[in-house]
Amino acid sequence: MPPSPTRRHILTSAAASGPAWLAASAATLPASAAAASMEGLRPNSIPVADLPRHFDVEPGIHNLEAGYWSMMPRVVAQAYARHNADINAANAIWARNVRPDGSGWTRDGRAAQEAIARQMGCSPDEIAVTRSGSDALQLLIVNYNRLRPGDAVIHCDLDYDATIMAMESLRERRGAQLVRFAIPEPATTANILAAYDAVLKATPNAKLLLVTQVSNRTGLVTPVREIVAMARARGVDTVVDIAHGVACLDFQIADLDCDFAGWSVHKWTSAPLGTGAMYIRRSRLADIDIGFGNRNLPGNDINMRVPAGTLNFPAVLTIPTAVDFHFAVGGAAKEKHMRGLRDRWVDAVRDLPNVTMSVPDDPARYCAITSFRLNGMDTPEKALAVQRRLFEKYRILTVWRTGVAAGPVIRVTPGLYSTAADVDALAAALRAEHAMCL
Repeated sequence: MPPSPTRRHILTSAAASGPAWLAASAATLPASAAAASMEGLRPNSIPVADLPRHFDVEPGIHNLEAGYWSMMPRVVAQAYARHNADINAANAIWARNVRPDGSGWTRDGRAAQEAIARQMGCSPDEIAVTRSGSDALQLLIVNYNRLRPGDAVIHCDLDYDATIMAMESLRERRGAQLVRFAIPEPATTANILAAYDAVLKATPNAKLLLVTQVSNRTGLVTPVREIVAMARARGVDTVVDIAHGVACLDFQIADLDCDFAGWSVHKWTSAPLGTGAMYIRRSRLADIDIGFGNRNLPGNDINMRVPAGTLNFPAVLTIPTAVDFHFAVGGAAKEKHMRGLRDRWVDAVRDLPNVTMSVPDDPARYCAITSFRLNGMDTPEKALAVQRRLFEKYRILTVWRTGVAAGPVIRVTPGLYSTAADVDALAAALRAEHAMCL
């Protein structure tokens, strides 16, 4: 990599190659953010109380839709601007690895794998960078090669749409039997495990099970390790969607004991949009086919499981900075903080008779995301009306979600940039509008 730039170089590059707000905000960094930007991101150096000051947030809206993707903190956005300017100038000189200093895609791309592996506590050769979590999970599902016609594949109602579509494609293209089941509501650890146990017992020909760690629909956190063990005992492999768990929940991949997982690095790790990751346990690499015949790499490389093509190079090169920012906050501190923001608004509306949460009160079964229903909100049209009322009247951005067996929900996701005022605004709005669907 080129030598670290000076502050003047950062500001000049940002002004020349990035949006105007980037240069302006860099010139007025708060003390804690300036220290992080100029002196390096040291582990546990950013107090959670300071988190909102590390982000440049559009004013006037309470953005409680961080579940889509994460806003980059300022130091990560600056790194992205620098990498974009550098690679735009170097072009193929960098990409073809001919720079005299040794920097180039081969070396610098490996740094992203190493950063993700450090975050997840695994080997870099078990990590591949992808374009998104959806890409990673879909590749794992459709290229799982131990499936034979007549074998069953299983998913639940709370899994992500893109992964469900990949499971459906196994029925259409591989002759698999597709089995869908619903997670009980209200959910508990016991009845979640009972639901998975029941569907596995009822499907003796099952070969592949999709498991979602944190549901994008409701925010329910499932007991992944126990489900993986339950499936493995019956000879069933699992693909685990950890898109909303990584960098929000404080865990590493070994805690799940899974063989295959995928996630979005542009979610809670706060890397640039268009970055994801795939994990394949080293001993299971042969069970995932090479991506569209990708033979660009020598040997049995996990990156061969990703289709050939040009990634967003600056985004990938920014991943190490995003991982450093994650550790600068600290995984445990971040999880506690996000759980606290969630608890603040949920506790404030707990007494409302027309508001029902889609996750239990057990802290093991939720974190940042929590969805709710209003009594009478029993159609997608009514859910959309609630979303619109919250935004148009109160400037609160949420999103309605369908696909939940028990009915549509409104998903609330505070971000690392969120303040107490953001979630308090939601609580106040719900107190005023909780009967709107009756």
